[in-house]
Amino acid sequence: MTGSLFIITAASGTGKTSLVKQLLATTNDLTVSVSHTTRTPRPGEIDGHHYHFTDVDSFLADINENKFLEHAEVFGNYYGTSEQSVRTQLEAGVDVILEIDWQGALQVKKIFTDATMVFILPPSLATLRQRLSTRAQDSIEVIEQRLAGSVNEMSQYVNADFVIINDNFEVALTELKAIIVADRQTLARQQQRYHRTISNLLNSNVDV
Repeated sequence: MTGSLFIITAASGTGKTSLVKQLLATTNDLTVSVSHTTRTPRPGEIDGHHYHFTDVDSFLADINENKFLEHAEVFGNYYGTSEQSVRTQLEAGVDVILEIDWQGALQVKKIFTDATMVFILPPSLATLRQRLSTRAQDSIEVIEQRLAGSVNEMSQYVNADFVIINDNFEVALTELKAIIVADRQTLARQQQRYHRTISNLLNSNVDV
């Protein structure tokens, strides 16, 4: 059975990484694609786990060789998703999450038209500023840069299939799980998963 592709995107600081982390910890047969990036690792980040950290020359070489499903430059750094890695996991029947920015999300939707795109929004700009400031991973200049671009980022929510307002973390997580569960119960996926069961039910000679 082929897995489903979920694209989760949001403005920086909206909480999508925390939501995805908890979603993975509580949901079976679900994985997140590890992106490549040229940015410097933040404290605690591990190469190959949080990101595949690389240099600009290597990243540009991979672009020229069409190795990325999507790629974008965000705040002076490059980010990209390996197409081969995603396709291999989907073909193995694993549901895959792409936690990427809106530019990459739209690129992927052009290729995987049946992918489900989820947009995470903050309850207010004040909350977004507070979250960016309290995580203490970026300088004041970077925080202001991210806030300046957040309105444009958030305006892309209209391209999503689902929108979640991350005001209360547990509520947002429940809503995100509901999207995954609903996708797994669609006609197409249930026909794939239970084709033997359905066939036996419809071809039974037992009197009802």
